[in-house]
Amino acid sequence: MSSRDESEDEVLEAVGALAEPVRRRLYRYVAETPGATGRDAAADAAGISRSLAAFHLDKLVEAGLLAVTYQRLSGRSGPGAGRPSKLYLRAPGERAVSLPPRSYGSAGRLLAGVVDGAGLDRELQSAARAAGAAEVPAADDGPVALLRARGYEPYLDGTTVRLNNCPFHALADEFPALTCGMNLAYIEGLLPGCAGGEGWTAAMDPLPEGCCVALTSGAQSP
Repeated sequence: MSSRDESEDEVLEAVGALAEPVRRRLYRYVAETPGATGRDAAADAAGISRSLAAFHLDKLVEAGLLAVTYQRLSGRSGPGAGRPSKLYLRAPGERAVSLPPRSYGSAGRLLAGVVDGAGLDRELQSAARAAGAAEVPAADDGPVALLRARGYEPYLDGTTVRLNNCPFHALADEFPALTCGMNLAYIEGLLPGCAGGEGWTAAMDPLPEGCCVALTSGAQSP
């Protein structure tokens, strides 16, 4: 069996692990939660027992969809602080299934390389802003619902709406300035067309994880 076949089999097995509904709910909860989460919180979110949650979470780890870290939730350290808790978070990397196989990522990297080399950042941002403005959201979709539907996984951080997922992560790693500028322009184009979007502002405010864009509202509320 070729390495390509092995890679495709691994992806299919990983995606197949999500066919079970409870496992799918747990994965979505962990993936959409910033940072790491424990078994108790995941069990509550899925409406199941802690032991059942632990079983399915560990299966998702085996499938390569989740990763594990250990932390003392009490914040204490040293003797008497207790054992660190087992926490789960979304595993790094991406998995996509295309039957038959396609290579859109390779085309995207090639195109980004040409645009970057030609210094066409402004033209790309203008096109991205126009593409965002051309979208027609549902009448009652506000900025948070709109971005959630597009895979950004928004969450509230104080009065700022941050985005837990970057839909362009692979390109952003290789062409950060180009891709992040395009992403910001696209979101700026989206906002005026959604319910209440006129009072929102998008700006670059990167964290170690997630999307580099953050949003604030003049009303300070999502």
